[in-house]
Amino acid sequence: MVLTGQTATFEFADVAERPVISINRGFSAPIKLITDLNANDLAFLAAHDSDAFNRWQALQTISMRLLIDNVAAARAHQPLRSDDKLMQALAAILEDATLEPAFIALSLVPPGEGDIARELGHDIDPDAIFRTRAGLRAAIGEQLGPALTALYDRMGFSGGYSPDAKSAGRRALRNVAIDLLAATGKSAGIARASRQYEIADNMTDRMAALATLSLHDVPERQHALSDFYTRYASDALVVDKWFSLQATIPQPNTLENVRGLTAHPAFSLANPNRVRALVGTFAQGNPTQFNRADGLGYDFVAETVLALDPKNPQISARLATAFRTWRMLESGRRAKAEAALKRIRAAHGLSRDLADIVERALAAP
Repeated sequence: MVLTGQTATFEFADVAERPVISINRGFSAPIKLITDLNANDLAFLAAHDSDAFNRWQALQTISMRLLIDNVAAARAHQPLRSDDKLMQALAAILEDATLEPAFIALSLVPPGEGDIARELGHDIDPDAIFRTRAGLRAAIGEQLGPALTALYDRMGFSGGYSPDAKSAGRRALRNVAIDLLAATGKSAGIARASRQYEIADNMTDRMAALATLSLHDVPERQHALSDFYTRYASDALVVDKWFSLQATIPQPNTLENVRGLTAHPAFSLANPNRVRALVGTFAQGNPTQFNRADGLGYDFVAETVLALDPKNPQISARLATAFRTWRMLESGRRAKAEAALKRIRAAHGLSRDLADIVERALAAP
């Protein structure tokens, strides 16, 4: 069926049972689709649709509905709900031998924190979003643990590294599996990630294992971070990744660590790539810590913006764009973000670039 007009009606005769419609197959049109598909319909499509895009979209829709409900529950200090249909759909995908590993990897990843925030649209609490998404990832790792473990082992390589698409898909799936297993917080998952870090023969697998370890306050994390810098201290691009990874750790001591890293011998405000890697990533890639309820994340970025502006107005302006969505936050954070923006605006001698960004952010919507 091709939809070419504003309205259209299609009738089907002699259908033996109620069908579940699969629309916009192959993402044939760049549209936002509104349907009356219920939870059972979406679960059916997620588990059985022959169209890969719609199968993935059904999973994302189910997951998003669950996450949105649980964000509200988290803010009200109520228990988070689970969704057996979502777990069954994910299990069906894990068991489907016809699916490409790259597709399975994408299917196992819940909507991101930014996606959830955009779906909410207002009164956003980044901590509640993080907790609910982390809870879903942990639930997937717990309930599908045996299947994920078997999958991880099956996706291993007997030969060396290869950059071809098939191998890349296997690596992607293997790394998603290890991340979900570690999300449970169990020692076996942490040990598996640590082992992968040690024996990896390529940067993709080593970096993925390090990223997984970075989310857990365990001795293996600090060992891997120290080892990573020692291994690659002479490679500027890899050191940028090392700074960025530490800036995204969603834990309360990250701001203190990021401040400490600004005094690291490899960091300099005169190096735009380092500033983007550390401060830029903190501001734009760490929603919980940049948007700390105490406002200290905003203060740190504002300080850095003002220190940078006389030397590199383009970078200072780029950092300030992290404040663009401040009106979407809940009232406490919103007030602190606005205060930080006004502090920047009040500084003497702002560059034209920075002043423009700040004025746009503070302008009435």
